[in-house]
Amino acid sequence: MSNPVKNVSKRAPIVAIVGHVDHGKSSLLDYIRKSNVVDGEAGGITQHISAYEVNWKTSDGKESPITFLDTPGHAAFSSMRERGVDIADIAILVVSAEDGAKPQTKESWKAIEKSGLPCIVAINKIDKPSANLDMVKNSLSDIGIFVEGWGGTVPFVGISAKMGTNIDELLDLIVIQSEIIDLSFDANEEGSGVILESFVDSKRGISATLIVKKGKVHAGSTIQVEDATSPTRIMENFLGKTIKEASAGEPIKITGFNKVPETGKTFTAHDKKRDAEDAASIFAQAIKNGNIFSDDFNFTEDFALPIIIKADTYGSLEAIEKEILAIKIDGVRFKIIQKDVGLVMEKDVSMASIDKTCALISFHTGIDKKAIETADRLKVKINSFDIIYKMSEWLSVYAEAARPKTEIEEVAGSLKIIRVFNRSKTSQVVGGKVFEGYLKNHGTIRIMRKETIIGKGKIIELQSFKQEVDEVKEGNDCGLMIDSKYDIAEGDTLQLIIKKIV
Repeated sequence: MSNPVKNVSKRAPIVAIVGHVDHGKSSLLDYIRKSNVVDGEAGGITQHISAYEVNWKTSDGKESPITFLDTPGHAAFSSMRERGVDIADIAILVVSAEDGAKPQTKESWKAIEKSGLPCIVAINKIDKPSANLDMVKNSLSDIGIFVEGWGGTVPFVGISAKMGTNIDELLDLIVIQSEIIDLSFDANEEGSGVILESFVDSKRGISATLIVKKGKVHAGSTIQVEDATSPTRIMENFLGKTIKEASAGEPIKITGFNKVPETGKTFTAHDKKRDAEDAASIFAQAIKNGNIFSDDFNFTEDFALPIIIKADTYGSLEAIEKEILAIKIDGVRFKIIQKDVGLVMEKDVSMASIDKTCALISFHTGIDKKAIETADRLKVKINSFDIIYKMSEWLSVYAEAARPKTEIEEVAGSLKIIRVFNRSKTSQVVGGKVFEGYLKNHGTIRIMRKETIIGKGKIIELQSFKQEVDEVKEGNDCGLMIDSKYDIAEGDTLQLIIKKIV
């Protein structure tokens, strides 16, 4: 239970960096914390929420800690962006000085508006020759963002994350905003907050990155997230250094969960282990009794393509599910039969082998040695990806190839019979004019009498100006020798039939 005696202190602001992909969010954070995350992410795209602390000294000499959340800009990660905004106290909307407002700019702004967060617009890449601040401000106004000096009150600063231009001014603005909203916490209150990310550490076990929103988390307490728990024996700051306590506003990493906690869920740090276990047990019982339900996909298409996903984090799983929902293939629905974080294991391969159409996907995670051996023996393909849109492209192609195919007949051309020259037991010689499309030598034809199909046949020989040809196009006369057991009459229509797999 919380201590009734309050011990109120100021806390660090939590800042969400949001905006369109490639507009420079990671470059901005990279410059601020003087470390390179850009090269460490596949394809230069940040694919997980991360949290970092800096201790900024303002222009008037005050030291002010700031916690930054780095959220992905790719379209598939919209729910992660929304979660970052929900956690944050202040939002920095990064917009390229070359491109102006883009789709994820608008999406990020909607999340900011919904949460009511104070926002600062950082117009990045002002060092570029094609930078145009007026164009950017105008494009922002088009989506409802009116910056200072352009008919609105949203503060902005032109920056260069690459050169470091005006980064000091941006950080000072963050501190000013945090003072306006007067952030504080009770140091005597049990710590609580949000799970930013969860994953399986192959060497140490189940871990999670947390952001503390209230109170303090102490070594010796027990973290509880729904029905998952963990001691705080292994508690680290964002630099990976072991710490004894963490205050509101700080990001921490906890290792030792008994099951993987779900990203985005609220955690509580209980002083007594028994309290944490009781709370987890109550939640687990509620799930068992059917009082708590988890969301699932709702598909309506015909063919179900089974998918097994193993990813490095729950955030990745969340983004992958969203991306899969966005893939539209006629006649196909995707059915995720298993999803989890951690290495691809032997049991995953065995499950995938049950159905030859099953897609086993490994996203940004490793493959166990036994799983590799089993996959080779069972001839199961493990499809590994580090970038989500590459996985999406592959899955679209795979689904198209895997779905059941239907053979249909299309009419490629039509000819009107003008004259029937002769008939024999094996063939008929006729003449006519192609009035639509084309006729092809040795093609299959359908015989139409008014609106009725009489039967089918095959073109044995096709002539134009008494010369055998491969094709006769619309508007031309021709002679044909037809192999068919059905008699062709003057006035009938011959349709060239092309079979197509769809």
